Amino acid sequence: MPASQAAEPAAPVSGKTSTQEPLPPLPGEIVVSGSVKAPPEDPLAKANETSYEVLQKADDLVVGPVANGYQKTVPRPLRMALRNFIRNVREPVVAAAFLLELKPGKMFETVGRFGINSTIGLGGTIDLARSKPFNLPYRQNGLANVLGYYGVGPGPYLFLPLVGPTTVRDLFGLVADRLAVPLAVGTPFDKPWYALPMGVIDALDYRNEADEDFRRLRNAADPYSTYRRVYLQSRIDQIEALHGRGPLAKGQTRYGPFARPIGAAADPVSAAEKRVIEKEDAAAGADATPTQPAAPVVAPEPPAPPAPPPPPQPPVFISQPVVQPIP
Repeated sequence: MPASQAAEPAAPVSGKTSTQEPLPPLPGEIVVSGSVKAPPEDPLAKANETSYEVLQKADDLVVGPVANGYQKTVPRPLRMALRNFIRNVREPVVAAAFLLELKPGKMFETVGRFGINSTIGLGGTIDLARSKPFNLPYRQNGLANVLGYYGVGPGPYLFLPLVGPTTVRDLFGLVADRLAVPLAVGTPFDKPWYALPMGVIDALDYRNEADEDFRRLRNAADPYSTYRRVYLQSRIDQIEALHGRGPLAKGQTRYGPFARPIGAAADPVSAAEKRVIEKEDAAAGADATPTQPAAPVVAPEPPAPPAPPPPPQPPVFISQPVVQPIP
């Protein structure tokens, strides 16, 4: 603001609220106004971010150390057996989801996996179905994917305690998937002494598998918004794969909400800014804009001094006999 404007006296303060319209900007002034709104996919951003921060503290104090202790103290064969067992119990739900998506081939493959692993795989503790000669890979699926496959939108983004990142659609599908087997089969799947330990083991197993992704996300410039973006994009990729499109169309092998490695999505801000600048420079090409750094000016080299003339040749004296006439 110019000094002459700053010297103007302030308006008198009275006990009544002024209803006078704000003065228009003076010549040369630039007035910027606006409000920070939550993104449309995350209308509860403030509450979700608070939940995210609380969960990160709980992860630092409890979940992370317990998951690390579980990985170090429980032998890997036992951990793999528990993981395979939990996945095998959920195979009927996966098969039902493929049936609802009108994918009978994948449905029969999932039923075959369930039958093989439940019998010769010792109750699902050994995943024999994925090996030769069966070659039946494990696939994730559920009611949330079915709804997304038929065009149901994800709804608002949520970050909930004990659940983590989700959406209204995904939360509804998750609850339905987890209740399907207990309601259909009953004991022991509906008993707390079974459900609670299996839920804890599944959470610890996932926490260890996604440890590197979590670390990269927490090092991002804005961890919460980066987490949200990565999760929502991952869910889009999973739904697109059901239609045979996108990066996961050839099959998903990762476990949990991050369907594929997050790569550089959560790099620190310095590296991210560097890549953005490089992309902008490459796109601009020869048409450099003022925002790009000017090319360094290289002073021309001084001309080389002229070569000195060759030194004069020394005189050569040739001795010749002189004949003088006889007088």
